[in-house]
Amino acid sequence: MFKSIRYKIIVIYFLLVFIAMAIVGVFMINQFKNLHINTATNTLNRIVDNIIKPQISNIDFTKYDDLRYEIQKIPVLPGEYELLMIDSNTYKVIASTKSDSRLIGKDALNNLNKEVISNSFENGYMKDEENVKNIGYIYTNEKNQKIIIYGKAYLANIYEVLDESKKIFLQAIIMALIVTVILGFLISKTITNPIKDVTSKASKMAKGDFDQKVDIKSDDEIGQLGKMFNYLTARLKNTLEEISSEKSKLNAIINQMGDGLIAVDNEGYIIHVNPTFIEMLRIKEIDVTKPVYDDMVSKYNKNLTLKHIKNKNISQGSGIIKLENKDILRANFVYLKNEKEEVKGLILVLQDITEHEKLDTMRKEFVANVSHELKTPITTIKSYTETLLDGAVEDKEICNSFLNVIDKESDRMARLVSDLLQLSRMDHKKNNFNSSRFDIDNLIKDIVNKLDISFKEKNHIIKIGLCDKNIIINGDKDRIEQVIQNILTNAIKYTPDNGVVSINIKEEDEQAIISIKDNGIGIPKKDVSRIFERFYRVDKARSRDMGGTGLGLSIAKHIIEQHGGDISVKSEVGKGTEFKIKLPVDKSVDI
Repeated sequence: MFKSIRYKIIVIYFLLVFIAMAIVGVFMINQFKNLHINTATNTLNRIVDNIIKPQISNIDFTKYDDLRYEIQKIPVLPGEYELLMIDSNTYKVIASTKSDSRLIGKDALNNLNKEVISNSFENGYMKDEENVKNIGYIYTNEKNQKIIIYGKAYLANIYEVLDESKKIFLQAIIMALIVTVILGFLISKTITNPIKDVTSKASKMAKGDFDQKVDIKSDDEIGQLGKMFNYLTARLKNTLEEISSEKSKLNAIINQMGDGLIAVDNEGYIIHVNPTFIEMLRIKEIDVTKPVYDDMVSKYNKNLTLKHIKNKNISQGSGIIKLENKDILRANFVYLKNEKEEVKGLILVLQDITEHEKLDTMRKEFVANVSHELKTPITTIKSYTETLLDGAVEDKEICNSFLNVIDKESDRMARLVSDLLQLSRMDHKKNNFNSSRFDIDNLIKDIVNKLDISFKEKNHIIKIGLCDKNIIINGDKDRIEQVIQNILTNAIKYTPDNGVVSINIKEEDEQAIISIKDNGIGIPKKDVSRIFERFYRVDKARSRDMGGTGLGLSIAKHIIEQHGGDISVKSEVGKGTEFKIKLPVDKSVDI
């Protein structure tokens, strides 16, 4: 109960009032007591100076009866005061203002205060006893006789009054304390109720309910506290909304990013993992309640485990993960630190570099192929040239034969360089097409006429299936002719004598579909997907013998795709090959 600020305030008020009133009470009682005692003393002094001394100034102090008679003539004094006349020689009590005083005739030294009697002075000597104020005076009359005047002021009534005053004051203190407790309760309530309201709403905020507002009922410190609470609530709500928004954005970025990401603490417990990471490693389920990181990663690369990284004290690094499906992943890791630069875990990012590795391999193969393709004719040209320089030039027949070989190899190199330049221009989008509208049927007829001799040399049967209506294409006629002629030339090359080559043209879904089919040697299934790669050959030795550069189909694919079309191939070993070319039809104007 006393932990409550309300009761603390009441207790503090109670103690403050109690201590204050106790101090005031003690002070007032003491002052009241001193006031009454001083009044009694002053009264005794006035009686002695104004009544007793004038009354006995001319009396013979040796005549006790006369002295008693004069003292008895003094007007009646208040009952709490008594004045005694004491012989200064014998110290016997001679007379008293009270006629019935029991002290008359007795030895003053034995019955009264010796100290007061012994130290009596003309102006008096005072001594307090229990409930009695004693004052002694030495008085010399006109006859030069001395007598001791002994005054007694009985203080019992005063102390009774003081006791009554103490009781009254104690009652006042009790009443004041009761009022203090009531007022303290009411005052503390005005202080603690707003604080309880703030505490209650702060508790709700701690549970996640930030729609809290304190009612402001005053402009004092409590009101200012309420205003600051409302301001803090608004700012906190805005800040949390901003943090939540940023967190949502960050989660969206992490979850949608193409790279896999996982964050773990120092024990290997997963803090965050995005779907891409799970997909890349083909993980079915992750138990985030256990430190599973090392067990999960060690299957692919033990150098990426927390244990290894901690032992090597590596703050960042990378590694390679090779999956069973031949995918290659690069794993980059870095320590996760807080604002105090303390290590709190690890972040690992996975990047799929499978295509990059494939492209790098293709680049290496391309360089090797280009080098090989150029080296072969260069070697031939050099060897034949050296032979001619060694004297074979004198033999006209040999000279002509060698020069023909050199000419063919030079043409071969020229074709290779020309194809490479064409591919380079296509890669950099620098290939300028001379677009025009033309009839695809007429183009096919022209190409077949140009290759008529080649067909006849191998006794091939050529079948042409044209469309019933004109199909108009808008594009570079020479480039399209280059593609179709290249495919037909390959069909002639790889189709044995007496084979069949067919060309069919049709329009479907506003696309011209050109099908070129042969019944030649075909392409193995494993090579079909790579047939459009640069320098790729199914049978390298045979292809080179037939004079190909290995770039024709790659160039054909680029040309068709840059015309907005598509080229595909189906083949089966021993049964032949079929190429399909799709080009958009121009419907703007009929011819």
